[in-house]
Amino acid sequence: QLQLIESGGGLVQPGGSLKLSCVVSGHIDRNYGMGWFRQVPGAEREFVATINQSGGSTFYADSVKGRFTISRDIAKNTMYLQLNALKPEDTAVYYCAAGTYSSIARNYEYWGQGTQVSVSS
Repeated sequence: QLQLIESGGGLVQPGGSLKLSCVVSGHIDRNYGMGWFRQVPGAEREFVATINQSGGSTFYADSVKGRFTISRDIAKNTMYLQLNALKPEDTAVYYCAAGTYSSIARNYEYWGQGTQVSVSS
């Protein structure tokens, strides 16, 4: 079993930046592909970005491409999401997930509890 804990969310003005972290703990017997998703009330969980086991491959949703950057530090068992040029429509609860390299939420086995990102002036 893995535990994922996100941090770094908060309130930021449009155009601002945040950096989210996701620390993985528990029985880590191998590296996992990981991803970030986000969700607003009443909507399905939306794919944001994914990174493969080595960190050498990444894939982004079109809505965040060029503004967000996913990365990972394998030695620290931590994944990051750098959010730049934030827009009000980026407001959501952001979740990290582990288990695969995929844009499809149901393919992931492990999920964090989420961290709120709010973009407002």
